[in-house]
Amino acid sequence: MSWILACDDHAHITRLIELTLRKRGWNVVACADGLSALGELARRPNPELIITDFQMPKLDGLGLIREVLEQPALRDVPVILLTAKAFELSEQRLQSQLGIACMLKKPFSPRQLLALVEQLTQPAELMASAQ
Repeated sequence: MSWILACDDHAHITRLIELTLRKRGWNVVACADGLSALGELARRPNPELIITDFQMPKLDGLGLIREVLEQPALRDVPVILLTAKAFELSEQRLQSQLGIACMLKKPFSPRQLLALVEQLTQPAELMASAQ
């Protein structure tokens, strides 16, 4: 089953992601830190997309992305990096060095999130109707 990993230490952010994407047919698994996210990735293979915050306890978003890149099965999974510190990060550098698909600056709207997710993947309802 197709699924999306959402990782942020602020519960209201993961809840917003879950509500927004589930309405469009995606199965969303939420985690509060990078270590929990790695555990989910070990249990559930092949996410369609990873959405992760930049700053989190235990393992931050960049650490999570580095771990993902070391796993051949996950290398091509698109990653959206959430951050309130977009001014400190170079999206172009992160894309070239870590392969993130894009950055989404906090605060963001459900519409902004949905637009990015739809650019990077197909909604589950469209995939089901295509089969």
